[in-house]
Amino acid sequence: MSKSKVYFTRDLSAEGLKKIYKKVNANITGKVAVKLHTGEKNGPNIIPREWVKELLAAEIPEGVIVETNTYYEGDRYTTPQHLETLKVNGWDFAPVDIMDDKGTKMLPVKGGKWFSEMSVGESMTSYDSLVALTHFKGHMMGGFGGSNKNIGIGCADGRIGKKMIHTAEGSDDMWSIAEEELMERMSESTKATIDYFGENVTYVNVMRNMSVSCDCEGVNAEPVVTPNIGIVGSVDILAVDKASVDLVYALSEDDRAALVERIESRKGLRQLSYMKELGMGSDEYELIDLDNGEVVITPAEAVKDVVPFDTLLTGC
Repeated sequence: MSKSKVYFTRDLSAEGLKKIYKKVNANITGKVAVKLHTGEKNGPNIIPREWVKELLAAEIPEGVIVETNTYYEGDRYTTPQHLETLKVNGWDFAPVDIMDDKGTKMLPVKGGKWFSEMSVGESMTSYDSLVALTHFKGHMMGGFGGSNKNIGIGCADGRIGKKMIHTAEGSDDMWSIAEEELMERMSESTKATIDYFGENVTYVNVMRNMSVSCDCEGVNAEPVVTPNIGIVGSVDILAVDKASVDLVYALSEDDRAALVERIESRKGLRQLSYMKELGMGSDEYELIDLDNGEVVITPAEAVKDVVPFDTLLTGC
């Protein structure tokens, strides 16, 4: 079986984002949902708005930024709160759809062991294509947040779907499901969405400002200590998340320690192995270097010249 293609650039800019997207957008047609993690108010680590603004203007002019409300009470718990937070964070340059604002819809989960169906925001099925534009980083419960988390948690609606993923039936603890089971439930939720879109979905992970904390922690996120790496993209969700994790593990021990500890302590690697079991993609991939004539490189070669994050901050 041929390996999946994962495109890579070190160019962390709007131009780099467009360069990656052009390589993986062949099947993006019709009405396009752009799934971002737009973050809590004033979150410091989200993908720069200007990059996304330029991408949409140049490549997805009819794209709609899509989100769902949160399961926890915060700045994005209700649609009015969510819309205000989007405005504060600068996501008001394009149409925005809070997909569970008007209701929910069940999509089938094929081959799942936890779910036979998953509840998503109702308006998701009004789109023809999905672009998962993901800020890759750590996550308090998931270990890491890549394309799988962006879709699996981010497209599940705020009251039913997210509860199905996070809370054991009858439990008073809303976060009672964790570690391997959480990774599996999240991946099954993702499968419901990507099966719905079929070939009309693509994935871009931006590996910048990778706190061990998710953007849902906003200004309370842990300080960033992991170096910026670049941007990766693929039409294979398992390949793009596997490549992102491999790039982190290819860093020097000091540079990777915090993020690797977060991934492993939460059993985050189960996301990858379970996606493979569910047939959601391939963990065999070629990493294609767009900065150097599209040669195939290893993750170690991709990160050999990364700059430690504290050096970026101090200029030393």
